[in-house]
Amino acid sequence: MLARVEGVGVRRAGGLGSQTRFSLAGLTDNQVRFFVDGVPLELSGYPFGIASIPLGLVDRIDIHRGVVPIRYGSDALGGAVDVVTDAEIEGTHAGVSYQFGSFDTHRLSVSGSHRGKGGLFVRGASFFDYARNDYPIDVEVPDDQGRLSPATVRRFHDRYRSGGGNVEIGVLDRPWAKRLLFKAFATGYDQQQQHNIVMTVPYGDVMFSEASAGATVRYENESRDGLRISAVGGYAWTQTRFLDVGECVYDWYGRCVRERADPGEIDGNDRDQLVGQHAAYGRLVAGWRPHRQHAISAAVSPTYTTRTGEERRQTDPDARDPLSAQRDAFTFVSGIDYQLDLFDDRVQNIVFLKDYVQIVRSEEPLPGDVLRNRDRNTHRFGVGDGIRVRIFDWMMAKASYEWATRLPTTDEIFGDALLVLANLELKPEISHNANLSVDIDLRNTRAGGWRLSPSGFLRDASNLIVLLGNDRAFTYQNVFEARSLGFDVAAGWTSPGEYVTLDGNVTWQSFRNTSDEGTFGDFEGDRIPNRPYMFANGVGTVGFGDIITPRDRLSVSWVTRFVHRFYRGWESVGIAQFKQSIPHQTSHAIAATYVVRGHKTEIATTLEVQNVLDAKMFDFFGVQRPGRAFFGKISVGY
Repeated sequence: MLARVEGVGVRRAGGLGSQTRFSLAGLTDNQVRFFVDGVPLELSGYPFGIASIPLGLVDRIDIHRGVVPIRYGSDALGGAVDVVTDAEIEGTHAGVSYQFGSFDTHRLSVSGSHRGKGGLFVRGASFFDYARNDYPIDVEVPDDQGRLSPATVRRFHDRYRSGGGNVEIGVLDRPWAKRLLFKAFATGYDQQQQHNIVMTVPYGDVMFSEASAGATVRYENESRDGLRISAVGGYAWTQTRFLDVGECVYDWYGRCVRERADPGEIDGNDRDQLVGQHAAYGRLVAGWRPHRQHAISAAVSPTYTTRTGEERRQTDPDARDPLSAQRDAFTFVSGIDYQLDLFDDRVQNIVFLKDYVQIVRSEEPLPGDVLRNRDRNTHRFGVGDGIRVRIFDWMMAKASYEWATRLPTTDEIFGDALLVLANLELKPEISHNANLSVDIDLRNTRAGGWRLSPSGFLRDASNLIVLLGNDRAFTYQNVFEARSLGFDVAAGWTSPGEYVTLDGNVTWQSFRNTSDEGTFGDFEGDRIPNRPYMFANGVGTVGFGDIITPRDRLSVSWVTRFVHRFYRGWESVGIAQFKQSIPHQTSHAIAATYVVRGHKTEIATTLEVQNVLDAKMFDFFGVQRPGRAFFGKISVGY
């Protein structure tokens, strides 16, 4: 769903459960923050990424480009995405959704809620995902003489399983609390690793898993004199296990061709790593509207994270385990804003100040069983302004600027306990962010409804945090100076009677290294590697209602996505014809959905074909993604 939005790029490394990278208006990865009902994604019961959230639980998705409202208490640099699941609900509701399809894919989600008299509210949700991910890939295999030749094989070690659930209880719309909710959750997954990062070496035993559990408490209320209070507190425990103890050398057909001299498929070192993390989070937002044209808000948001680990196959039992080194981080983000509404809310301006604090306490393992302290304290300020003007009822213009800081996340500093290694020298990002957009929405004309949304953005960043890697592992590194300049345009048309809907968008960006000294000085003027600079999406839908029963609807949609060719490494290095690059990619999908609505129930059935033309698709490191795939889904709601 998000991939169809202008300015948004979504790239998945493979099948269900694989790594997903998200970009918004020129920035990507952790520069864009994710929330579920205003709570950080990793502390809300979905720590495995936004792709793990069952779509059936989503009411809407709010996308904030560039400037992030202070109510999130976040240090996001490039925007924020808030997945909203807690729409106002009356009475009793339940839903179940089941998806099945190619590569032995199964996704099941169940949810239910009840709001009784007196405002008592109870809600629960659970999900289970499974995929064998045994789709065909093109590789090179050696013959009896060791000569490489192309072959098509099926992935044999890429299974993914995940599941979890949450329960929420509380009260709504009482004089002393508009909302008071307690939520507990538990989730887990395990995944096999099929090959190295660039898909040149097959693995047959490498795997990793993660388990998470926690709870959050939310309180909201508003007094008669215009004072609003919103508070969130939460705790999450996460345990990650990385296992690489295989004793076989596998070929691409899944056969053990010989025994290894030493266990460990990735680099000849066996590993059985267990890393545990505790995180506590809080946010308090207070707002006051002394007059309908004026509003003031303030927010504070502390987060504390600590982790420790154990290498169960440490060779020297008397030496200190490097995974037990100190790994503590405390962040404190606060802000205040002033909102002015004029001319019957046709003009709205918000000016804000932010304060960023991060205290990192860590130890760096050195040869000789020595640990060196690598502590860092950071304190920075930020300022910004955003204005929205409704020129006509059908036209609105928006502009914003922010001098922002993004504090590195714990995974960026300490690694993710899997394939991302620690970088204890990582510094915060600092950026000047500017956005300008116009939204045109002409509805109910004789020729139908018309939509047009052009926008432009500028990101001028210092110490930009970039994920770089080789064929075995990744690290986050600072590019001293970088600038992203780009635009995106979205257009759409809906026919009279809403029988036909056409939507399309295109995004172009020039994201370049502007460092003239230091580690990346030799690549001045190059595009930041491994990021597409042009991509587009198009969706066409034909729909008809009242076909068999009243209030039913049949719709057929065609989706096309295009990603321009881009380099995996710095573009000035090497001869053009020999550089590693990700080629142009165009994929098509078709889906037919039939919805039957009764008095209290709704049943939706969807049949979908992804990658209709079976085009070769690749991720950001050249790993082949699934070809043509067929899926079916049925959802029942009450």
